[in-house]
Amino acid sequence: MNVWTAIALTVVGCYAVKLAGLLVPAGALERPVVRRLAALLPVALLAALTAQQTFGTAHGLALDARAAGLAAAGLALLLRAPFLLVVGAAVVVTAGVRALGG
Repeated sequence: MNVWTAIALTVVGCYAVKLAGLLVPAGALERPVVRRLAALLPVALLAALTAQQTFGTAHGLALDARAAGLAAAGLALLLRAPFLLVVGAAVVVTAGVRALGG
């Protein structure tokens, strides 16, 4: 399979998923369980992506400078810092740990 075949299959798959979402009856979307799931799903997906990008490597799990940056961002969030400060704290701490050889 070459790259263009993979791209074409991805395009068709994305279109099919979008079409399937549009074909769901409106009554099914107004159920309380579906509304609650729709509200919680983005948070769960973002948490999973953050964990995978922070602790995952090509060969398994790692605890490195990225984890320190995530901890700094978490602390800044607990202190109710503005978003740019949260990102800045994560960047500075990650760069500092990497500069120290961690």
